[in-house]
Amino acid sequence: MTQLLTKTLPGQSRYGKLALALRERILQGEWAPGEVIPAETLLAQSYGVALGTIRQALSLLVEDGVLQRRHGKGTFVTKGVDGASMMRFFRFRGVDDGANVTPHSRILATRLRNASAQECHAFELSQGAQVLQLERLRSLNSEPCLLETIVLPLPLFGALVESDTDAWDDLLYPMYQERCGVVIQKTQDSLSFSQLNVTQAKRLKLSAAHPCVLVERQAFDIAGRCVELRTTRGDAFSFKYTAQVQ
Repeated sequence: MTQLLTKTLPGQSRYGKLALALRERILQGEWAPGEVIPAETLLAQSYGVALGTIRQALSLLVEDGVLQRRHGKGTFVTKGVDGASMMRFFRFRGVDDGANVTPHSRILATRLRNASAQECHAFELSQGAQVLQLERLRSLNSEPCLLETIVLPLPLFGALVESDTDAWDDLLYPMYQERCGVVIQKTQDSLSFSQLNVTQAKRLKLSAAHPCVLVERQAFDIAGRCVELRTTRGDAFSFKYTAQVQ
C-alpha cells in the first residue's frame, strides 16, 4: 500500500499534499506522457483516503495541466503542447483562417554561450552556466514567415548540441520530448511591436525597419520549470488578434 504521510505542512490541505505526491510520481516517470493513470478508486485505496479526497487532488493536477480527463476513458498524463500554436498570431496568404498548418522549419545557426543574468534567473542556473542558442526560420509555401531566436538551458538539452540540425523536426516540442525527455506542458506569450534590422529583414524578405510583431515566449515543463525562452518575429501586416469577451 502506498502510504500518505500523516504530517501535513502548515497551510497545506490533505488533497493538496496528495496532489504533490502524485505529481512526484509522474515526474519520476512512473506514468509516461499520454499514459492513463490508475482508476480513482484504486488510488484512493492505495493512499488510504476517501474517494472525494483523491478527486480533489486530481482536479488540482488537471487545473495545472499535468493531467487531462477524457470522458469515458479515464485520466491521462498530459502529452504537452505541440508547438504549432505560434501561427495563431498571424494570417498569411494561401492559409485559411483556422487551418492547422505547420510551417517548414530550418535551423540557420546554433551556438553555445554563457547565459545572461536574465536567462540564469529564468532557468534557475548558476552564474557562468551555458545555454544553447538557436536561430530558426519558418516558411509557408517556400516563403519565409517567422524568424526565431530560441534559448535552451544546458545540460538539460545537451542531446541537441552535437546533433544534425538538418534532421530536426519542423515542430521542436515533440522532439524535445523524444530526444531530451522534456515535456512542454504550457507556454506564456507576450506580444509587442518592433522593427526589423537589416539581417532580420533580409531573412524574412522584407525591407529594413519594416514593422514586426515580437512574440516573447516562456515554455514550462511538467515540473513547472522554465525550459525555453523564445523570441519570434513576423510581419506586422500579417498580425492577427482575436479576443472573445463574454
